Amino acid sequence: MLNRVILMGRLTADPELRQTQSGISVLSFSIAVDRDFTPKGEEKQTDFVNLVAWRQTAEFISKYFSKGRMIAVEGSLRVRNYVDSNGNKRVATEVVIDRAYFADSKPGGSGTNTFSTPQHPANTQDNAGTSISIGDIGEFEEIDDDDGLPF
Repeated sequence: MLNRVILMGRLTADPELRQTQSGISVLSFSIAVDRDFTPKGEEKQTDFVNLVAWRQTAEFISKYFSKGRMIAVEGSLRVRNYVDSNGNKRVATEVVIDRAYFADSKPGGSGTNTFSTPQHPANTQDNAGTSISIGDIGEFEEIDDDDGLPF
């Protein structure tokens, strides 16, 4: 069986990190994901997807993401049934995140978080033996990053 979800969207609110009674970090939030296709003459449609992150992934997201930031996530779809406070049966659908990635520029950045393309690429092979082109490392622009980001 396969249950993989990959999404990219913008956070709808600032994430708030919580702890379980046993001290495990958990983060519940939602992202707005624009649909790829808009019928002619209609407005763009957006889906709002509920997400849950645990442990280090939750801590990473709460530290580096805020409302409006673009995030890419990979995880699995979970559907759970529950009974609300009025005794009604409900269904909750959410994506449990395995990995989270930055999908936009650093906020307030001036575009310096990019690198320049090498002018004279050299050939090498990747782990699968496929020929790829890369440049001399000296041809890349060094980027100063004093924000303490983990990359």
